[in-house]
Amino acid sequence: MKTKGKGGGNTITGLNFEKERNILEIIKKAKGYSVKGSIIYYKEKEVARSYRKNGLYRLLAEKRVDWKKLVSKRLLPDEALYVIVNNTLFIIEMKFQKVTGSVDEKLQTCDFKKKQYRKLMAPLNIEVEYIYILNDWFKSQAYKDTLDYVISVGCQYYFNYLPLQKIGLLGQK
Repeated sequence: MKTKGKGGGNTITGLNFEKERNILEIIKKAKGYSVKGSIIYYKEKEVARSYRKNGLYRLLAEKRVDWKKLVSKRLLPDEALYVIVNNTLFIIEMKFQKVTGSVDEKLQTCDFKKKQYRKLMAPLNIEVEYIYILNDWFKSQAYKDTLDYVISVGCQYYFNYLPLQKIGLLGQK
C-alpha cells in the first residue's frame, strides 16, 4: 500500500511509537530535546507546547477564547502540539488496534475534527494539522480505502512513527 505514512525508525529524524505512546516521553529521548512540564525545548530554547485532552481548553481560556461560541462539543485530542516556529497546532491521534473494533470508523472522522479544531484556533490565528499515528494493524489491505480517504481530506497518518520535520521540530536553531 503506497501511502504518505511510512514506518520509520530513529530519534534523529522522528519519534518511534512502537513501544511508547506518550509523545512527551519520546521527545525527551530525542537528541537535543528536553521537556519541562508541557513545554518542549530544543537546545534549551522553547520550540513547542503540549496540550493533552482538556489542556487545549486551558489554553483557550488563557487566551480568552470562549470555545462554546465556536463549537458545540469539546474535542479531546490524544495530543495537541503547538509548534511555535510554524504557528501550527498539530492534533495527533494515536490508534493502536489488535482486533477489529470502533477505531475503524474513528479514522473516518478526521476531516470533521480538523475543521472543528480550525474553528477553535481561528481567533488565535493558529494553523491546524491532523495526524494519526497508527500501529501495523492498519497496514492491512482492509484499510486501504479508509487511509486513502484520510489523505484525500488533507489529514496525515504514519505507522508507529512521527517524523519531526513534518511538524517543524527537526533542526531547530
